[in-house]
Amino acid sequence: MSALNWKPFVYGGLASLVAEFGTFPVDLTKTRLQVQGQSVDARFQEIKYRGMFHALFRIYKEEGILALYSGIAPALLRQASYGTIKIGIYQSLKRLFVDRLEDETLLINMICGVVSGVISSTLANPTDVLKIRMQAQGSLFQGGMIGSFIDIYQQEGTRGLWRFQFYMWAGRSHCLQPSGRGANTDDEPEGNSGECGAL
Repeated sequence: MSALNWKPFVYGGLASLVAEFGTFPVDLTKTRLQVQGQSVDARFQEIKYRGMFHALFRIYKEEGILALYSGIAPALLRQASYGTIKIGIYQSLKRLFVDRLEDETLLINMICGVVSGVISSTLANPTDVLKIRMQAQGSLFQGGMIGSFIDIYQQEGTRGLWRFQFYMWAGRSHCLQPSGRGANTDDEPEGNSGECGAL
């Protein structure tokens, strides 16, 4: 059994940050496409986007290039925690079972992947909640990242920060029900899409 290696944590976190920054505009258009056309919130009833490229162009034209990175702060924070923890724990757990790469089995990789995924997604879930809200509302979103975390906690409690996680464990297809300010804007359609947050 080898000692804990810090390199998978550092390299995994850095790789996750670079990947998140590069693909974030695509992720934002996915969220905008998911929340449009819903009946819960009047702000998102209109069908504004016909597809990913149309959404990218229209967001850039109407809201500016910075709007394509609305929510990037919590997204990077999520990857700094989620990616670092997941890849680091995954590699470290494997080393607890085997010392040599050739001794790894499919079962060991599956167990390590599940455990590291559950731990990392649970810890990083609050940043995912805020990221999706900022993506969906764009320029309508008010406040900074830290203030928004505090606001969600004050309005909805701890459950609001782990909203996707609770409903994911409960196995519900409709992730969220309206509760507190901002709860029925982007969270409900995210549940309608069957994707209860990015885990």
